[in-house]
Amino acid sequence: MSLRFRQLQAFHAIMETGTVTGAASVLGISQPGISNLLSQLEREARLPLFERTKGRLLPTPEAELLYREVDTVVRGLDHVAQAVTDLQNKHPGQLQVAAPHMLSFGFMPREIARFSQSRQNLSVSFQSQYSSKIQEWVTSGLFEIGIVEMPILHDTLNAKVFRFETLATFPENSPLAAHELLTPELLENEPFIVMGPEHQTHRRTREVFQKAGCDWRTKIHTHLSENLLSFVKQGMGVAMIDPFTVSFDGEAGYQTRPFQPPVMLDLAVITAKGRPLSAIGQAFLAQLMTSIETFAEGAVPDERQAIG
Repeated sequence: MSLRFRQLQAFHAIMETGTVTGAASVLGISQPGISNLLSQLEREARLPLFERTKGRLLPTPEAELLYREVDTVVRGLDHVAQAVTDLQNKHPGQLQVAAPHMLSFGFMPREIARFSQSRQNLSVSFQSQYSSKIQEWVTSGLFEIGIVEMPILHDTLNAKVFRFETLATFPENSPLAAHELLTPELLENEPFIVMGPEHQTHRRTREVFQKAGCDWRTKIHTHLSENLLSFVKQGMGVAMIDPFTVSFDGEAGYQTRPFQPPVMLDLAVITAKGRPLSAIGQAFLAQLMTSIETFAEGAVPDERQAIG
């Protein structure tokens, strides 16, 4: 089997964009060229990678597994290509940072914009992704700095953990607005919009209701904090939402209240052990730590190691 990188790159772009058209746009080649590369890959691998239904490409289970294997490789070569471009253009450095989705629609764009104000030639590589993938990227050197949800899955990472109090968030016209503080007893009969059962806020909310002897009624399960808030705005129920999502959402349609006992969210700022940060990375890390502390209840004791 003689797989070529361009085949993997085309496959990766289709998985990322969801369409041949999107992949062609990302890679700057024709749609027939993308289709040809995909056909070559399927022949070489002897695996069906997509089901073609009514003009759509639906990834097979084999495609999902292959995508996880090639993602770091493809991004790694893109990273090298960007580094070469930066050297050719005499850029002084590149900021390389990744964060989960909850930080990517307000907090991180603000921090990067603020950092870039005095660095007009700065090149920025920012990616929003799930925390497990971000940990892989930082470990492999694709990104210098990451912010992730706990737990830490690799002993190759330095981590400073911060704890954040989530807010009980409910539709704008709900009778719950009459209360200054919400409790399991007050929310016992309310439908909840929740993250998946393995998410820390899901587990901790369930535990709080169990300890209070109250029934917890979950109605909608989703995987993004932005989705939680969107469902709340549509009047679908109550959600425990992180302070970043709430603080950077400028739309009406919901209210928040503190919840007792509190449901906490743990995030960590991570770097790779044994790999010193660039000067750009050190400067951004200092700014990031100061900004993230304004949202946090504090650093969690027993941190792995001071990072930097």
